[in-house]
Amino acid sequence: MTQATAHRTDRSARLRAAWLELKSQRKIRQRDAAALLEVSEGELLATGVGDGVTRLAGDLREVLKRAPTLGRVMALTRNESCVHEKTGVYERIEADGMVGLTLGADIDLRLFFAHWKHGFAVTEAGEHGAMKSLQFYDGAGQAVHKIFLKDGADADAYERLVRAAAAPDQQPGLEVAPRAPRKGERPDAAVDVAGLRAAWANLEDTHAFFGLLGKFDVSRTQALRLGGTDLAYPASLDGARRLLEDVAVTGLPIMVFAGNPGCIQIHTGPIHNLRPIDHWLNVLDPGFNLHLRTDHIASAWVVRKPTTDGVVTSLELFDADGETIAMLFGERKPGRPELAQWQATVERLFPAPACTA
Repeated sequence: MTQATAHRTDRSARLRAAWLELKSQRKIRQRDAAALLEVSEGELLATGVGDGVTRLAGDLREVLKRAPTLGRVMALTRNESCVHEKTGVYERIEADGMVGLTLGADIDLRLFFAHWKHGFAVTEAGEHGAMKSLQFYDGAGQAVHKIFLKDGADADAYERLVRAAAAPDQQPGLEVAPRAPRKGERPDAAVDVAGLRAAWANLEDTHAFFGLLGKFDVSRTQALRLGGTDLAYPASLDGARRLLEDVAVTGLPIMVFAGNPGCIQIHTGPIHNLRPIDHWLNVLDPGFNLHLRTDHIASAWVVRKPTTDGVVTSLELFDADGETIAMLFGERKPGRPELAQWQATVERLFPAPACTA
């Protein structure tokens, strides 16, 4: 064991003792415990390597490619303010480059593998027996994506995957990098607003909007603020609740995007069982759960993006730092215009102000 490994292991032992003490006092989730102990979730999880946690090695894209062999699972992707859970089977996975995706009847992901730095296989006690999962973290130890086996999953395939991907180093502990600081906004006066508006108005694909932000060196919320009310305008902070309540009654199918820099997870379809609990707004449907921290919503925007299929309308939610919490769209597919009922619903709930462009 090298000196660096010994130092990591010693620090991990102290951290694990603190975590076990915390768990003896109350029921607490791993992420919340990490926050209280002022470490990342990945660092806390890695204290269990060798005791229910197996460190994975190699190309994590290759691990993900084997997810279809697991059968029925729950895919979980989250950020600080939103947890998105989909139950189903991984189907088509494209993961050969640094940007990938999964497409299937249930599990739909957009993947950015530059952020996939650490992987673990985890077996922990649950209410109904042992709970097995694959968990992926970025370089700072922040969770990127998790896969939990459900009833009917292929446990043997899971064990084969873990054996094949297990790292030679199974000492506890994890060395992490500092979280990258958020890039500050340029002054509005330094932005080519006319150019931004013209490029936005001439979009042909919603995916090109991200590139537009880079071209004009603006944050997403800065672009929404400067774009003009024909392209984006503020909605009420309770807009997500109002919209989800409405579509839960009408049965209008929607798309819910949520995630983090390493993974965006998408639900497509109606929602039914909406339950607010304290600051959380929860969708508790078979196959889809959403947990949205409403008190973290610092701004909400109705956004319109032109495409070759017509205008695409979304409700986009942001926290106090301007980070995206979630985005809500009407159900649509490339080659089809968005649902007229979705446009009408958004316009009814969030009437557009007079155009200021």
